[in-house]
Amino acid sequence: MACKDPEVDLWTVPLVALNVRVRKQLGLYLNPRSTVAPDWMAVAEAMGCTYLEIKNYESCVNPTKAVLEDWQARCSDATVGKLLSILSDEVERKDIVEDLRPLIDEDVRKYLDNQKKKAEPPLQVPEVDSCLPRTPERFGITLEDDPEGAPELFDAFICYCQSDFEFVHEMIRELEQTECRLKLCVFDRDVLPGSCVWTITSELIEKRCKRMVVVVSDEYLDSDACDFQTKFALSLCPGARNKRLIPVKYKPMTKPFPSILRFLTICDYTKPLTQSWFWVRLAKALSLP
Repeated sequence: MACKDPEVDLWTVPLVALNVRVRKQLGLYLNPRSTVAPDWMAVAEAMGCTYLEIKNYESCVNPTKAVLEDWQARCSDATVGKLLSILSDEVERKDIVEDLRPLIDEDVRKYLDNQKKKAEPPLQVPEVDSCLPRTPERFGITLEDDPEGAPELFDAFICYCQSDFEFVHEMIRELEQTECRLKLCVFDRDVLPGSCVWTITSELIEKRCKRMVVVVSDEYLDSDACDFQTKFALSLCPGARNKRLIPVKYKPMTKPFPSILRFLTICDYTKPLTQSWFWVRLAKALSLP
């Protein structure tokens, strides 16, 4: 499925290029159950969702949004071209493609323009750009970094919000201060102050840590920092091919579990019958090569 711009191949444009407006419009077309035209269920099936997954989506206020987010997170071939192919050819909803194509092309153009700008050298010199990494690896960004040697490496980056810090302390005791001897990257403990948060976080997750543990709670869902860290980690491993991201649930939740993590195996501390296995399973997962 090619873009109206002959130089753009939509099969190479990731689904993340489509903004909220287009996704909302897709929901307006697909969310209503219809006996005449294929709806979101047909799209989910074409995207490879199982029967149980589709049943779970039924409880969502906007099932189309949830299906797209899950597909984007777990499939490396979740592209704009693939979505248009599914709508046009597999579920025969050419009407949606025709109506939304101008908006989709606009989103793709903006996305490609932004990617092009990111690839260009910055206009500012390094000394005046506050969000460039002023502390490259050789200068140190964590407590144990050796300015003259190799950067400090970790087994896992811990993604958490401040209200869950007590559980993070327990995680430190169980995984670092026992025979497990794992090395965790806890931002408030290990990162030196004075650096751009987003830049340093990205570097730690991508280059310094083998995996990321996500401490999921109701408060986590309201944290912009946790949202950024989770989506960044997922973007590094589409489809969770290398088990890079491990969700942990340590207390009951009143809000729905985040849809972008629903396809990953959860380490659940809330189940009394399996609590005794919790730390062993988590430590083993973090010890894998």
